[in-house]
Amino acid sequence: MKYETVIGLEVHAELATASKMFCSCPVVDTTQTEPNISVCPICAGMPGTLPVVNQQAVEYGIRVALALGCQVQNTSIFARKNYFYPDLPKGYQISQFEYPLALNGKMVVNTSEGEHVIRVRRVHLEEDAGKLTHIHNGHEDYSLVDLNRAGVALLEIVSEPDMHSIEDVRAYATNLRAIVRAVGVNSGNMEKGVLRFEANISIRPMGSTELGPRVEIKNLNSFRTMEKGIAYELERQAKVLDAGGTVDQETRGWNEEKQATYIQRSKEEAHDYRYFTEPDLPPLVVSDEWIERVRAGLPELPAAKAERFVSEYGLTKIEAALLSIDAEGSQYFEECAAALKAAPKRNAATWLLTEIFAWFNQSGETLATIKVTPAGLAELIESVQSGLINLPTAKAVLAEMLVSGQSAAQIIQERNLAQISDNSFISDLVKTVLDEHPTELASYRAGKETLSNWFFGQVMKAASSKANPAVLRAELEKQLKQQ
Repeated sequence: MKYETVIGLEVHAELATASKMFCSCPVVDTTQTEPNISVCPICAGMPGTLPVVNQQAVEYGIRVALALGCQVQNTSIFARKNYFYPDLPKGYQISQFEYPLALNGKMVVNTSEGEHVIRVRRVHLEEDAGKLTHIHNGHEDYSLVDLNRAGVALLEIVSEPDMHSIEDVRAYATNLRAIVRAVGVNSGNMEKGVLRFEANISIRPMGSTELGPRVEIKNLNSFRTMEKGIAYELERQAKVLDAGGTVDQETRGWNEEKQATYIQRSKEEAHDYRYFTEPDLPPLVVSDEWIERVRAGLPELPAAKAERFVSEYGLTKIEAALLSIDAEGSQYFEECAAALKAAPKRNAATWLLTEIFAWFNQSGETLATIKVTPAGLAELIESVQSGLINLPTAKAVLAEMLVSGQSAAQIIQERNLAQISDNSFISDLVKTVLDEHPTELASYRAGKETLSNWFFGQVMKAASSKANPAVLRAELEKQLKQQ
């Protein structure tokens, strides 16, 4: 039987505040810091302590909500979400339930199927739990608790189940990461756990409108893991239904070693958490003036930037999307484009998306560490545009620039790489190559015209890749036609 995929995402973004959500403990990097050094009686859940809302966290939440087109609520209410887990010292989490910070947003994503609107159900504030490290040493199994993360400000962004393919999920998650980075509330560093995805997955017979039982996969901490987990779960559910079984509503985790999901617990409903209004916090009141002040301070968002790149620089939609999704990448591109005088501005995008990005994949460097400045790349592009060097030479020069940090002009001068455009010199090279390959020349003149490109390569090799391609091509065609 054919099934339709139905997926919704819950995304937890740690807000980049200096202190935690309800106390003054500093936020620390839990991957680098000693355990349990940023803990106080409030985030440790000691009796008699009182939480105080972090105003900066609220403003960060408003930023994201507005960027997603949500309706920010003038009044929202914190609630206690009750459950027991060793990394939750209070025995409950302060979150928002019936009255969240913001409602009814949307995101437009582009996939191979075209534009697709994914609705955002809600955006709400809460606190993070601590971190458990599970030890298995062969003799005994135990877990260690680190409360440095307990109480860190979290923003939960919940979509409607509007995604119907892994491509939809990838586009939504990628765009959301770009948005939280663009508005300055989250680094997007998934390796450090500051952005975590939970996928709610169900399938239904094609053509049906009734939602099937959903399975939640928790704490997917990379795009790759998320895609693999969803793909596995879709296949697992289809096999269950095809065998005549029923899919249980449950929470599952992802086992990287086994490349499979595994059951953690039966899926809770809201009533299982016994939500009730947080008695130690008053309603959170956000004035219209505050909302408009935050709206006025929002930067250009990735989607708007992509549209501008298409109209202003003539980029394709794909090029614009790739460059606008990252603030550093878009800034580098625009600075390089601004430095170009004769060359088309879009050439900056071509070099950045091909040669520079390929270098990142090879070297592990980033725009923050690269030795070639935007102006330096522009100088190289102009050298090609002016005819000083040809394209193959320019790529070799860039490779040297990336390693040494030297300018294009220095490398071209020191290595005598300037392009040769002298007609008589190139004519002599062409004649020499043709004379050295009489068999191939005879084949060409007998009708095997594809050999023209082979001859071109031989002459370019003889010229140490410095011959002007246009001059070389014209002279080669001229001599090939001579009998």
